[in-house]
Amino acid sequence: MTLFPYKEVVETIKKYDTIIVHRHMNPDPDALGSQGGLVELLKGSFPEKKIIKAGGPVGDLGFLTTMDEVKDEDYKEALVIVTDTANTPRISDKRYQLGLKLIKIDHHPNDDSYGDLQLVNIQASSCSEIIADLYLENQEDLILSKEAARLLYAGIVGDTGRFLYPSTTPHTLKIAAKLMESGFVPSEVNNQMNSISPKVAKLTGYILQNLIISEVGVAKVLLTQEILKQFDLTDTETASIVSIPGTIEGVLTWGIFVEQPEGHFRCRLRSKGPVINEVAKRHDGGGHPLASGANAKNTEEIDQIIKELTELAGKWVNK
Repeated sequence: MTLFPYKEVVETIKKYDTIIVHRHMNPDPDALGSQGGLVELLKGSFPEKKIIKAGGPVGDLGFLTTMDEVKDEDYKEALVIVTDTANTPRISDKRYQLGLKLIKIDHHPNDDSYGDLQLVNIQASSCSEIIADLYLENQEDLILSKEAARLLYAGIVGDTGRFLYPSTTPHTLKIAAKLMESGFVPSEVNNQMNSISPKVAKLTGYILQNLIISEVGVAKVLLTQEILKQFDLTDTETASIVSIPGTIEGVLTWGIFVEQPEGHFRCRLRSKGPVINEVAKRHDGGGHPLASGANAKNTEEIDQIIKELTELAGKWVNK
């Protein structure tokens, strides 16, 4: 724990009257859990400070937290903290640059080492786990509220796939147990995160029927704008179906390619073994070894991504 600048982060926070917390665009539970959890942790610990959340729409995750109204003048003399965001192009609300000082808190590979101070732990299951560690390492200065614990727990549950993914460690489970002691109801959080709308349920059926699986276990499905309109869904609402292909026996790696209104494709890439984040980096993306995101200009680039995943899967199967 002491390898990371937990104390320095809190000492820096103490020096500022206004703290604005950002996260990445198209937020997932860990983005909102770490952002909202940090804000609630700091509100409870420093009630005299102005501590607010900045960013764009949260889609169907409003049951976790929503954004505050942040004015340009709020950034004057402010400390800005960005959570769960590997690189600056993905930061939601570009005004993050207007603050006096910038702290990066993240668990992705630190390829874009932005910020004046960085708390990056790529071994952590989630950014929410790092925020929980920040609390545990500074209990003399920080107060963990029930709401902060709820949000951090939700973020951990989201990024570990309900503790199914390899990123789940004994420490992760200890953190989850510690957060549960605060008094929120974990089953309520789990049920909220596990439920999907009837529209997404129908899309799940479409994915299962149209998923193409290769001999070496590489699966893909394309969700065009026409298909999204057919199911009356937006890109953000498709996030909950990313894990579906992985539940099928024989699927080793997979990609869900969602066409954007501008014509390019958002690529959600996952793996049960082969390391795929280098593939994502070659296609305007990045992420974790087994969970990454990328962008494809067209279907030809999608084919190239599948080719690269197939090469990885082939080596994995034959090793």
